[in-house]
Amino acid sequence: MYGLESFSLCQYQLKSLDFVINTFFMKLFKTSDIHVVAECQELFGFDLPSVQLARRRKKLFDKFERYRDSLLS
Repeated sequence: MYGLESFSLCQYQLKSLDFVINTFFMKLFKTSDIHVVAECQELFGFDLPSVQLARRRKKLFDKFERYRDSLLS
């Protein structure tokens, strides 16, 4: 996931990343119920890659915005 926040990923690409993690959790907890997987991810405080990338992307653009503002002042 290193550096992915700088790319504009399509929705299907983000879903593919989430699918990998969801499949991992399904195998880890030996279940095929996505609701159980989501609950386990929530209890462990694990965010899906799409959520992590959105947060990292916002942080990156906020950093650019602060840098741009400091140059203008």
